[in-house]
Amino acid sequence: MSSLKCTHKGCEKTFTDPEETCYYHPGAPIFHEGQKGWQCCKPRVLSFEEFLIIPPCTSGKHSTTAPTLAPAQTSGPGSGSQKHPEVAAPTLSSDGTESYGSPASKPLPVVSGTPPPPKVEKPLEQDPTDATIPAGARCKRLACSATYPGGPRNINTEKCVFHPGAPIFHEGSKGYSCCKRRVLEFDEFLKIGGCSKNRHLYVGEPKSEEEQQHIDCRNDFYQTYGNVIVSIFAKKVDKEKAVIQFSERELSVDLPMPENKRFKVMYPLYGPIDPNGSTFKVMGTKVELNLKKANGISWPTLRSDEATNEIIQIGKPATA
Repeated sequence: MSSLKCTHKGCEKTFTDPEETCYYHPGAPIFHEGQKGWQCCKPRVLSFEEFLIIPPCTSGKHSTTAPTLAPAQTSGPGSGSQKHPEVAAPTLSSDGTESYGSPASKPLPVVSGTPPPPKVEKPLEQDPTDATIPAGARCKRLACSATYPGGPRNINTEKCVFHPGAPIFHEGSKGYSCCKRRVLEFDEFLKIGGCSKNRHLYVGEPKSEEEQQHIDCRNDFYQTYGNVIVSIFAKKVDKEKAVIQFSERELSVDLPMPENKRFKVMYPLYGPIDPNGSTFKVMGTKVELNLKKANGISWPTLRSDEATNEIIQIGKPATA
């Protein structure tokens, strides 16, 4: 019997025996205020990497015709029936770039000024040469699903195709910061092929105690002609110890949370801001920052190192 591909989410294995037990998620993915999980079970995580390894909650038989379920978003433009312009079908430019939404009806002024700082490439994380890798360990790189077969490792023959950037979910479009492709459906997002090649990452570099406490928090933003409003979805942030520093081209964020957890990051901003006119406020489930633009140009992305050619609407995202 020829090999078949199971289409159950959480399984997606190649199989030859239709009676083999399949472990999968029957529900749709859920993304809500920075948390990620599945509609069919309770675990909720913050990072996309943790979401991908949530254990399946249901057992049954493999299927090649399992239905594709759209993400069950409980807020934002995805909570409706995709009737808003920012989640309409994409337009395709002559070079093959997909764009979402439509340009603002009022042309934005073109302002010359200091260009964004050049992107600084971070060293790619690799497994230590003396690392012990258990058989069956899964590659940690995004878009690669390889597992370690066991035995001696030959890194010269490994072919890992992956995304070195971060997942981006913004106003209905989904993709990665390292490449330009954007799609609408979550199922199509999972199929976006990697854009870089290297060897696999099974265990990663040892983490210090401080690094182990660092967590990732989802952020989103919308903009007006004079301001960029950023939401960082972090719960129970200590208001007294939270530190946010504004400078013309950078945003420094340090948010301590319960259980020694901390979200600490520096954003290289796409455009210049007025530090003295920028403010923030800490809420129960998020921190909201109001960045005052130093000029009237539109920001296609928050970070200068994630700039793409996609069109971003001006104004607050629509809600159902």
